[in-house]
Amino acid sequence: MKNITCAILRSLCALTKDFITLFNGFCFCRFALMIVDSATALYRTDFSGRGELSARQMHLAKFLRSLQKLADEFGVAVVITNQVVAQVDGSAIFAGPQIKPIGGNIMAHASTTRLALRKGRGEERICKVISSPCLAEADARFQISAEGVTDVKD
Repeated sequence: MKNITCAILRSLCALTKDFITLFNGFCFCRFALMIVDSATALYRTDFSGRGELSARQMHLAKFLRSLQKLADEFGVAVVITNQVVAQVDGSAIFAGPQIKPIGGNIMAHASTTRLALRKGRGEERICKVISSPCLAEADARFQISAEGVTDVKD
């Protein structure tokens, strides 16, 4: 675990400050992967209401551009997880549960490949390719066990 660094950020102020430090650290250390768990979580808590929507989206766009710059300059793969919200409208009654990602078009346009994960039956999990320049839309079934990520046992 010597080659893994973890930072837990509790506010956007900490994110901005620590991201600059992290970015500078990439100059001296060789990292291959950066995982941002729930990119929009801090934005949902630090910005509230429609009155701050524009400021939130601009700050989020700036953060996502910084991640893209990090990936481009240092050859780092960046994986971003995101939250979803129920889409409540009149058609939801007929179409079943509808969900949409938080962050709107800014998150969609900043991502090269978008995947949706959901729970299947029992221990089964399903990963759906939503959008990708090199993969067709498809589902992959898997499970997580003591052996790691494995094929679903039928």
